[in-house]
Amino acid sequence: MADTDTVSLALPVVPVPDGVVFPATVVTIALDSDEALGAIASARSGDDHRVLLVPQVEGRTARVGVIAQVENAGELPGGGLAAIVRGVQRARLGAGVVTERSGLWVQAEPVEESRPTPRVEAMGRELRVVLEEIADVRRSRRLPEILRTVTDAGALADAATSWADASTDHKLTILEATEVGVRVELVLEWAKQTLAELKVNEQIRHEVSEGVEKQQREYLLRQQLAAIRKELGESDDDPASEYRTKAAEMALPDSVRAAVDKEIDRMERAGTQSPEHSWIRNWLDRVLGLPWGTTTDDNFDLTAAREVLDADHYGLTDVKDRIIEFLAVRKLRAERGTTEPTDATASSRRGVGAIVALVGPPGVGKTSLGESVARAMGRKFVRVSLGGIRDEAEIRGHRRTYVGSQPGRIVRAITEAGSMNPVVLLDEVDKLSAGGWSGDPAAALLEVLDPAQNHTFRDHYLEVDLDLSDVVFLATANMADTIPGPLLDRMELVRLDGYTEDEKVFIARNHLLPRVLERAGLGPDEVEISDDALRLVVTDHTREAGVRALERELGKAIRKVATKVASDPSVVPLHIGADEVPAFLGRQKFYAEAADRTSVPGVATGLAVTGTGGDVLFIEASASEGEPSLTLTGQLGDVMKESAQIALSYVRSHADALGVTEPKLGRRFHVHVPAGAVPKDGPSAGVTMTTALVSLLTDRPVKPTVGMTGEVTLQGKVLPIGGVKQKVLAAHRAGLSEVILPKRNGADLEDVPERVRNEMTFYLADTVDDVLEHAFA
Repeated sequence: MADTDTVSLALPVVPVPDGVVFPATVVTIALDSDEALGAIASARSGDDHRVLLVPQVEGRTARVGVIAQVENAGELPGGGLAAIVRGVQRARLGAGVVTERSGLWVQAEPVEESRPTPRVEAMGRELRVVLEEIADVRRSRRLPEILRTVTDAGALADAATSWADASTDHKLTILEATEVGVRVELVLEWAKQTLAELKVNEQIRHEVSEGVEKQQREYLLRQQLAAIRKELGESDDDPASEYRTKAAEMALPDSVRAAVDKEIDRMERAGTQSPEHSWIRNWLDRVLGLPWGTTTDDNFDLTAAREVLDADHYGLTDVKDRIIEFLAVRKLRAERGTTEPTDATASSRRGVGAIVALVGPPGVGKTSLGESVARAMGRKFVRVSLGGIRDEAEIRGHRRTYVGSQPGRIVRAITEAGSMNPVVLLDEVDKLSAGGWSGDPAAALLEVLDPAQNHTFRDHYLEVDLDLSDVVFLATANMADTIPGPLLDRMELVRLDGYTEDEKVFIARNHLLPRVLERAGLGPDEVEISDDALRLVVTDHTREAGVRALERELGKAIRKVATKVASDPSVVPLHIGADEVPAFLGRQKFYAEAADRTSVPGVATGLAVTGTGGDVLFIEASASEGEPSLTLTGQLGDVMKESAQIALSYVRSHADALGVTEPKLGRRFHVHVPAGAVPKDGPSAGVTMTTALVSLLTDRPVKPTVGMTGEVTLQGKVLPIGGVKQKVLAAHRAGLSEVILPKRNGADLEDVPERVRNEMTFYLADTVDDVLEHAFA
């Protein structure tokens, strides 16, 4: 601690701008200001030649200065004036002193150094050790000399700070630390941090130097090896020359050729031992493996293309018409000289491709249709399965910096096809799922399926433009509702709503039966199945929109036939009629249960659309004594729950018109939709719930042949719904003969097959009253 009895001294002040002078150091100070000149002149005219050096940092004058002895003053070789001063001890600045002598004079209170405590001495020894390591790392000459001549801990801290390349703020902090322990601790902390930084820098410098020396050595050895082999006349594989030859033979776009040449040059410089060498080779193999400039000629014979489509698939007129339209446009452009050249600019090629989404229940032939489309067009076909993909890199590829990186599925599909204009089937596009941190694959598909962008598609791995405008993309999905809106907006939607009973019999006879016979090793003349038997299989053993289950049932029957033939070849030809179907397929699996279910009041038959196509729902209502309430069961979604509440509110508000008495409304109601393990939701059950409640309260059963669908408002209006064709086909499969639809859905009946329309009666309802009029017998 400072001695409290120390007498203050009046000393002239020498400002030290942007610098700090410590005790026991000798420095040269430029006398640039009048204050400095006056202070030095006053000090030299006195007896003790002492001045007070006060640092001035960023406009701030320090609280502590250094009493210094002026050793000499004079003129520098450049003409400036300077003084040599030796720092003596710290002093605190006091008040100014009025004097007739030149310069600024202040009262200065010298700071006496206290005796170091054991803790300070221990920190001093530790500081000395750290400074020795710094001197060794930096190979300093001055710092070891300081360590040899300075023994006191406080003086060592001052000398080390004066020597160091520390900031002026840090030096000022050390100067103002008049307590020895505090000062030594601050300098020790700085020294440790500096030593750590020096060791890291030294390690980095050593590793870089080692790497550079190793590369230089390998380069020289490779050059010497090449020269030796050349002198010996030995052949040496040159992958760079092979890649250059391969690239020269391919019709690469200019930008791709420039990128390939650049990577080949990098590979030559890297050397075979470098990890980059294998990465570059993999990239070159991927890029040069693409079929640049290779295309297949489209089949412009529209009649032949239609025959191919008709031979592979029955029905599906909308899809076939769209493919024929695409071929017709390509044919006209080719005949009239408007076909895009292979080197067309990006702007001239936008919007050339076709993106069609086939939406329908399972088993209607969406995936197999893609293969038929490719065959009809004379193009290569490749299928990309998207179900369950969660990573955006699966579509756009991985960055080349990752280990095991590779292009995305689109680039791999083009490579697999061996053509730049294949038919690419994006299967199950509605089952993509966002992966969170790994990105959204559905969003990555936006560029792929946008005709305005996909002529410059850029894969993350390739990092070159890839023209997808000539590719025909076919996407398949079970439900359009689960496809993200922006993605659905880029595709032409074509719905495949399922097959009628007659269409299934035709498909079974002409497509499925030959296939299952071939799989079972049987010939077409060994088994004969009547149309009645096929129709019985369709109605009693399957109930689906497609024909997948139908093919399984036929396969089951044919396998039993194959077993009999293998045991006794004399049984052929084997005939299967309607009476023999149960022997091959077992008991009946599906029944026309509408009449039985709706035989009591409170049950109505509704129509719905699910991921597997249209379906029939039976909605049941019951009432019991108790507090007025509404209970809903059957695993209903929020929309169906709201529909039930709207239906009950409508019945209560129109009780007089419906002939319902007040006591009947004051009970506890329960609405149930069977198959409780299956989640259900959607707005189209409103009219069915209303009809079930009215049937219950008026004690009138609903006609067993009627199915209905539509959304209801509180005012009793019947609003339009979607999926009319699928719902009507489901009603037809279930044996219903009458269907009640919203009036505004009348135009959708044109999509229903004509034979189904002729066999059924349709009622178009504008209000609930219209629904009830046709629902009851």
